[in-house]
Amino acid sequence: MTHLSVNLNKVALLRNSRGADNPDPLQAATQVLDAGAQGITLHWREDERHTRRQDVIEIAALCRARGVEFNLEGDLRPALIDCALEVGAHQCTLVPVRPGELTSDHGWPLPAAASALTPAIERLRGGDIRVSLFIDPREESIAYVGGLGAQRVELYTEPYARAFGTPAQAAALDALRACAARARAQGLEVNAGHDLDLHNLPTLVTSLLVDEVSIGHALVADALVWGWEKTLSAYLAACRGEPCTPPRTRRQHQP
Repeated sequence: MTHLSVNLNKVALLRNSRGADNPDPLQAATQVLDAGAQGITLHWREDERHTRRQDVIEIAALCRARGVEFNLEGDLRPALIDCALEVGAHQCTLVPVRPGELTSDHGWPLPAAASALTPAIERLRGGDIRVSLFIDPREESIAYVGGLGAQRVELYTEPYARAFGTPAQAAALDALRACAARARAQGLEVNAGHDLDLHNLPTLVTSLLVDEVSIGHALVADALVWGWEKTLSAYLAACRGEPCTPPRTRRQHQP
């Protein structure tokens, strides 16, 4: 079954909007794990607009105590690599960051980024941390990943999510399927993430073999309506390919 790692950045963002400690990401992580999630993801940005370094420390410790995976996402800044090693992250997903971006919106440009990625990958692998690279769904990019020392790719699924339910869906899904096959041919495991939800997730996991999905925004939004327990039950079912009626109407992206 595709494992579900819940990204709690949006809980941290809501807390930061009032400058205090409510809601508490650590409490949310506990509830999410109680409801059956197989892991927790945090994307720690340098500006700390959502996740803070202390969140990383506390939630990584919780995951260790509960025997589940902790996935730290972020760019190549030394502070993030140091933090991943310090907390003993199970996985570090390296994601390119563009100043001022609203959210992650592109994968690593390969082979151009190879020389920048290699030292970080070597440090993380030396600390027994699995390395995943956030990659656009293009086969030519996947071809370079294996030689860099990463063990996984995370396929950027926003183009698929945008195309879902439109005539472009089949082509977007084919691109992901081809990239996953190319990655596995190199001995890589495959993660997926960005804009996945209860509408598009079952189709994804029944169309290609995915080891792990990282889902934050849609899952937290659904939990505002359903609560953590019912929401996690639905997303775990979706990870098994089972259809589910979401609590919210999905608006199509505007062209």
